[in-house]
Amino acid sequence: MGIHIKNEAEIQVMREGGKILSKILKEISEFLKPGHSTMDLERKAEELFEKYNVIPAFKGYHGFPAILCTAVNNEIVHGIPNEVPMKKGDIVNVDCGVLYKKLNTDSCVALVVGGETDPESQKLVDTCIEALWKGIAQVKPGNKVGDIGYAIESHVKKNGFSIVKELTGHGIGYNLHEDPYVPNWGKKGKGAALVPGMVIAIEPIIVAGSPQNETLDDDWTIVTKDGKRAIQHEHTVLVTETGYEVLTLREGEKQL
Repeated sequence: MGIHIKNEAEIQVMREGGKILSKILKEISEFLKPGHSTMDLERKAEELFEKYNVIPAFKGYHGFPAILCTAVNNEIVHGIPNEVPMKKGDIVNVDCGVLYKKLNTDSCVALVVGGETDPESQKLVDTCIEALWKGIAQVKPGNKVGDIGYAIESHVKKNGFSIVKELTGHGIGYNLHEDPYVPNWGKKGKGAALVPGMVIAIEPIIVAGSPQNETLDDDWTIVTKDGKRAIQHEHTVLVTETGYEVLTLREGEKQL
C-alpha cells in the first residue's frame, strides 16, 4: 500500500474528526460507573455518534458488530460490548474510531471503573498511559518507528509488565489501518522513517503477566491465557515539521 503522506486539507479533516472522537471518548469516560455494562457504553456511543453526526469507523469493519471495542480485566482487545455489569476496581479499555469526511481517526482510553482499583492494576493502567506518552515523545521528523517502539517497551519492561507483540499501532487515514506498522517494541533508529504529514495511531497494549493470548469463540475478543489483566491506551498522532500533534487529545487530558 505504501505510506500516504497527508496534505494540509486532509490533516485539517483529521484534526476535526479527532476532536469529535476526543469529545466522544471523554463523555463515555465520564459516563462510566460501577454497575454499567460495556453494552451501556455502546448505547451511549450510539447517542454520541448521532449527536456529532459522524460515522463509526469500527462498526462493520471486517464484520465487527459494534461501535466500540471494549476489553475488561483479562480481555486484551477487540471485545464486543455485552450486558455483564462492571464492578468498582475493574479496568477497561474503550477503543473507538471516527470516520469523518472519508478520513479515520482512532483512539482508546484506559479506565478504572469507580476510579479506584488494587495497586497492581493501577500501576498497569498508569504504566500503559505513561508508555503511550513516552512513545509519542519520539515522534519527530528524522526519527524512526523503532524509536517509538523502543521507548514504549523500555518503560513497560522497567515497570515489570509485558508487551503483546503481535498487536501493534498503525498508519491511519482513508483506511483505518495503513502503513507503516507501529510496533510497541523495537530498536532505536530502525523501521520506517517519520516524515511531516504522516499520521499514525500509537497504542501500547500491555499485560500484567504472560503475553500469551487466545481469541474467544466470538472470533474477536483476545484474552490473556493466564487470566491476568491487560490494558490499552491510544492516540492518533500527526508528524509535524518540528515534532508532533496529538489529533485525538481529550480536553483536560495531561500530556505526560
